[in-house]
Amino acid sequence: MEKKEITLGHSPDPDDAFMFYALAADKLETDGLSFKHIIEDIETLNRRAINAELDVTAVSIHAYAYVLDQYALLTSGASMGDGYGPLLISREPMSKDELRRATIAIPGTMTTAYLALRLYLGEAKTVVVPFDKIMDAVANREVEAGLLIHEGQLTYVKRGFHKIADMGEWWKSETGLPLPLGGNAIRKSLGPELIARVSDLLRESIQYGLDHREPAVRHSMKYGRGMEESLTDKFVGMYVNDYTIDYGESGREAVRLLLSRAHQAGIIPNPVELEFV
Repeated sequence: MEKKEITLGHSPDPDDAFMFYALAADKLETDGLSFKHIIEDIETLNRRAINAELDVTAVSIHAYAYVLDQYALLTSGASMGDGYGPLLISREPMSKDELRRATIAIPGTMTTAYLALRLYLGEAKTVVVPFDKIMDAVANREVEAGLLIHEGQLTYVKRGFHKIADMGEWWKSETGLPLPLGGNAIRKSLGPELIARVSDLLRESIQYGLDHREPAVRHSMKYGRGMEESLTDKFVGMYVNDYTIDYGESGREAVRLLLSRAHQAGIIPNPVELEFV
């Protein structure tokens, strides 16, 4: 097969590292395809997707609403919070009314965490803070509350914070569906044949990690910002699951409903016609 390099963007987090372990460690036969791993925080990847800079990229489901013309969603690679998800935390308990008057640190305006917050709270006074600095911003009283993604969802108790609300728990109670946080998007301009080959390899990589969990978790620990192995394994288990292999009908419906409600609420400008490959 023709040799070709594919640029592959993903975030510096254990779940993404777990998904792409097999590709990063050359565990799969790729038929001439090579993957250049570009590791950046999800908000940066969202912005790069808007400019169609990468062949394949992790993307927030919120941001996908803005890149439909350039990218299609792959059926594998979803990060779904089934009854759990981004967490609103504070130093002391806060009511919903108090939260509306508070300044909330968020990891980016294109993240699905922010979209879920807007659907949960309505208008919100927010400030963008790098995702791994949000707990510090709350602790230092720079903001009254913070919206945590990634491993902060498991470590906030140790830091002494109070949980105000869990966006995935709230969404599940509202809809009965998982909260679709992120997915893998692929540039349509690669063409059907190459898209199919890349799609197959990414699915194989996720399955390889699940089938070889111990070395895949050890690989992903270097992206866990100090998390021990058991906590890394727990975090990976939250976001690499059956939905990650394939959205399934409930996963697809969750994406449709989330973006439909976002449009109805005026958060995203246009209705979204989903395209899965």
